[in-house]
Amino acid sequence: MQNRLLAALPAADYGLVGPYLTHIELERGRLLYDPGDAVDTVYFPLDGVISLMTLMANGAAIESATIGPEGALGLMAAVSPRQSLSRAIVQTPCRAVRISAMQLHEAWEKSPAIRQFVDRHTEALFGHAIQSVACNALHSVEARFCRWLLTCHDRISTNTVALTQEFLADMLGVQRTTVTAVARALQKRDYIRYRRGIVDIIDRPGLEAMTCECYGVVRRNYERLLPTTSF
Repeated sequence: MQNRLLAALPAADYGLVGPYLTHIELERGRLLYDPGDAVDTVYFPLDGVISLMTLMANGAAIESATIGPEGALGLMAAVSPRQSLSRAIVQTPCRAVRISAMQLHEAWEKSPAIRQFVDRHTEALFGHAIQSVACNALHSVEARFCRWLLTCHDRISTNTVALTQEFLADMLGVQRTTVTAVARALQKRDYIRYRRGIVDIIDRPGLEAMTCECYGVVRRNYERLLPTTSF
């Protein structure tokens, strides 16, 4: 896989950022930002998933959006200095390239194409977050679990997702016992194979039939706003 934003840049515009990109391997569970942290580095995933978590004062958390090869983490720091509004944590092992926010800002000032992809990505991520609000409030845990698996599957190069019950419960905002019950129900339908800390996706069309409309809404929005060819 490759990062969709970087791949869409014309060669001259890519030349403004390419020399400053460095490759990094991000292990599952790695904390990249907490709320209030200065966003000094922008990450462009090549594969894998980064979760944006909204935190409550009592320690509760729920996922508000995910970022994968279609986008970037901390991209608005290209415009001006930013503080993180959420916790950014690596959800699956992730290969990425990164650049300092300052270096990306310098390229943003020079390149209309970079300014355009920052604007488009911001709109897509905002749409993702507000759709998640509605989904978490209105749809069943089973449908949301299927949406989450499909969203993750789109961003990785394997049918196997490694994660813990605790991590899944945080993603969905439910108890671990609820995660276990839903996973077992999907396994009985032969849609997934669920082992301790591992989910194997066996029947993707089955998951698509079980998920809610939010999966398609978010995916179409990204496809509309973030083209796969140069701007």
